[in-house]
Order: sequence, then structure tokens, then C-alpha cells
Amino acid sequence: MTKKEIKALISLLDDSDYEVASHVEKRIVSLGTSIIPYLEEEWEETLNTDLQKKIEDLIHDLQFDGLLQRIQEWKNNGAENLLEGMWLVNSYLYPDIELSTITKAIDQLYFDAWASMQDNMHPYDQVKALNNVLFREKRFSANTKNFHSPANSMLHLALETKRGNPLTLCVIYMTLAQRLKMPVYGVNLPNLFILTYKLDDRLQFYINVYNKGLILSKSDIDNYILQLNLNPLDIFYEPCSNIEIVKRALRNLAFSFEKMDDLEKATEVTKLLTAISDDDPTLSGTA
Repeated sequence: MTKKEIKALISLLDDSDYEVASHVEKRIVSLGTSIIPYLEEEWEETLNTDLQKKIEDLIHDLQFDGLLQRIQEWKNNGAENLLEGMWLVNSYLYPDIELSTITKAIDQLYFDAWASMQDNMHPYDQVKALNNVLFREKRFSANTKNFHSPANSMLHLALETKRGNPLTLCVIYMTLAQRLKMPVYGVNLPNLFILTYKLDDRLQFYINVYNKGLILSKSDIDNYILQLNLNPLDIFYEPCSNIEIVKRALRNLAFSFEKMDDLEKATEVTKLLTAISDDDPTLSGTA
């Protein structure tokens, strides 16, 4: 379709005949995300608030359908790039933020962290050096005041504000650690996402990024599980996959919207979770 034809089609959204308007909406949706710039242009040009609302809803639906497809493709392609997966979560609320914005921020942090590392450092010293860069020099910290805010699940905002929930802070920390050749991975503890430094079977300890990189032992994890009256399952001690991290990020986001009584957004995020889940997407494990 030409630009003129597209604009003519969009103008019919406000047709007084319901069937015509409904047909036009379906036609616009069938054109996919490529029509969004034209919808945005029409939104800016019209003074009709009803038409603006229709356009806003259509743009959201188109963006959501596109996101649903992209997150399924990410999973089907192996879910290898964790930053891409977290960026897709980010895209639900901030569709205009590009992946490059996140990677550039990570690149700068990596350069600063790399400069603080020395050859043949003991694993504990590696963690302490990375802790120093992130929590002392860069002043990253836990967002305890707005813990359940949806913004806490947005990786680009965690990088901008240097505040986040356990998961977003862990993703930043783990990404840097892995680029520094440190064997650091995510661990799906209930109610608190942490990291593990696992060097084969020779050495393993844990890192609580939400508490400024505090080093924990296996017995610390045992005690934590005991306090929650849970059985000590392997998943509470061993590394989890990128797909599990992104699923947890989506559960966090859905829970945030539920706390805000925004059930429409909570339902949409649950649809994203279902699209990449082989199990029950309602399983617990927030933060």
C-alpha cells in the first residue's frame, strides 16, 4: 500500500459505521508493526480524542503482538543472549528503547571492571574487585523503597538509576562477571534471586548481589531454605538457564502489575510468560 492509501485507511477508524470501523481495524492489524509510524503520525495530526484513543490502543496491540512473536523466536533460537531476553521484557513498557542502549551501558561498566582486575586473582578477590566497582565506585544499590514497582524489572532503568530488584542487579553483575571469564551464574532461590560462583566441583560459593555482593556459603543457603520451611531442592543451589531468568523477570513484572491492580497489564505479561513456558507460568519465585 502507498502512504496515501494507508493514511486514507487510518482515517476510516473513526467511521460512524461500526462494521466499517471494525473492518478497518482488522485490516490495520493485518499489516503488522510496519504501519505504526503512520498511526503515530495520524495521532499527532488529529485533534479527535476518540480517534487518538483508538490509535493508541491499536499501536499497543500491534507492539504487543510483535513482542510476543520476538520473545518466542528468542526462546526457539536457544535463548543464548540473556541481555536480549531482558531487553524483550523491557520492551513491554518501553518499546522504543533499543538493545544497543543496554549493551553500551554494559560495555562501559565492563571496561571499568576489567581495569580493576589482575591476573591470577583468587575467586573471592575477583568478586571483591567487581563489588568495589559496582557498589562503591558506581554506587549501584537495592531499590528498597519501590521494591514492587514495574520499573524495577526494566533493565535499562536499573542501568540508568543504578537501582533495581535482585534480578535486574544480578543480570548486570552476572553479565559483567561472565565477560570477565568468571564462572558466575544465576540461582533460582525462592523470593530472592542470587548468583553462584561455580568452578567445576572444586569450588562453589554464592553471591547476594542485592546485599552489595555479599559472599555466602552453602550452609547460608541451607539456613535460608530452612527458614522458609522448604525442601532443599537442587534448583535452589545450582545454576539456572537464561530462559528461567527471563521467565522470572516476567513473573516479577506480572506480580508488580497485580500489586497495582492493573490486571490488564498483568494478563498481557502472563501471556508473554506462557509463550516461553513449558510449565505452569504461575509458579512462584519473584524478585
